[in-house]
Amino acid sequence: MLDTIRKNGVTLALFAAITTGLTAVVNTLTKPTVEHQTALQQKSLLDQVVPAELYDNAIQQECYIVTDPALGNDRPHQLFIARKDLTPVAAALETTAPDGYSGAIQMLVGADFQGKVLGVRVIEHHETPGLGDKIELRISDWINSFTSKVVRGVDDTAFAVKKDGGEFDQFTGATITPRAVVNATKRTALFMKTLPAKLSSLPDCGDAHE
Repeated sequence: MLDTIRKNGVTLALFAAITTGLTAVVNTLTKPTVEHQTALQQKSLLDQVVPAELYDNAIQQECYIVTDPALGNDRPHQLFIARKDLTPVAAALETTAPDGYSGAIQMLVGADFQGKVLGVRVIEHHETPGLGDKIELRISDWINSFTSKVVRGVDDTAFAVKKDGGEFDQFTGATITPRAVVNATKRTALFMKTLPAKLSSLPDCGDAHE
């Protein structure tokens, strides 16, 4: 009986060791491919909010960490700087609309440093299907209405949904969601106007993970 238990224990131990080893090997072999695909997806997203023809640097390598209440919460947000001939010309900045109908909406906003929005994409949300989910590009092209719009200041009443006197459409039966996205985009674009003076003091993304 004891011999049987010992044999079964050894068998299980060997099986666990082999399985762990195989998992480690598979992870090692697939990690470069996964990282490459992730980088390609990130670059594609960045180019949707900051057109590639505007810059000539490796934008993914110009990653900094920004923390400011203007971005919707006190969490660190990634900032990607676009440069032309070494001069910062625009940026893509992660931001949060904290007041969506079903919770926080995670976004990526591209803009220059004069308040011109270059593009906006929603990264994550929990809005109601068929109503609030029209903020997704795959559902509706509403999100493209931000492209080339300029935020002229905190009191720019045009940068709001039409129900609030602005120029952006709201959704039938769902005003809270687009209002949250419009307001977050406005706050983020205004914040980005202050970035050139801060760039030299921002921690880069590599430092933040050390």
